[in-house]
Amino acid sequence: MQLELPDNTLVVASHNQGKVREISALLAPLGFKVVSAGELDLPEPEETETTFEGNARLKAEAAMSASGLAALSDDSGLCVDALDGAPGIYSARWAGPAKNFAIAMRKVEDELIAAGATAPADRSAHFVCALCLSVPGRPSQVFTGRVHGEMLWPPKGEHGFGYDPVFKPDGHDITFGEMDPDAKHAMSHRALAFAQLVEALSPSGA
Repeated sequence: MQLELPDNTLVVASHNQGKVREISALLAPLGFKVVSAGELDLPEPEETETTFEGNARLKAEAAMSASGLAALSDDSGLCVDALDGAPGIYSARWAGPAKNFAIAMRKVEDELIAAGATAPADRSAHFVCALCLSVPGRPSQVFTGRVHGEMLWPPKGEHGFGYDPVFKPDGHDITFGEMDPDAKHAMSHRALAFAQLVEALSPSGA
């Protein structure tokens, strides 16, 4: 579908500035004016769903209803195989009320050690990103991307946000935190979900 938005504006349904920056950078080639839910003082809905896709839909539709504008939400997180997929949809909550991801990264490492997952082969993980686009008068659409890799310790790199400094994607020798942002944008879970979104928004897309 071709997407025509009122005032060419798209609300990024997030109060996480790191996430807003990444999404804005990925949206830049599409030419939309991007405004965050935080800038509009929109309330943050309680994430009550049990999947990334469900929470993405909940957040996008809440932002669309509150703003009257098209909204794009992102629900993403880290799934560690040795921890039965944790922290998963609770990735942000592991960082506590202050969103301190140094604490969250330490907690993941402590849990891996407790599980006996010290060898690289036991430390596999993947990032998931579910994007939901909600446009007034249209059905919401969800796009999901995943990137697989390995958990490292100690944290390395100052780029990105969240768990990036302890995640090394497959096929690379450095963490997301060490990567140049453009390099990460080219292959991250969020980039893979965005590629599906862009395809759907193209004239020949769904």
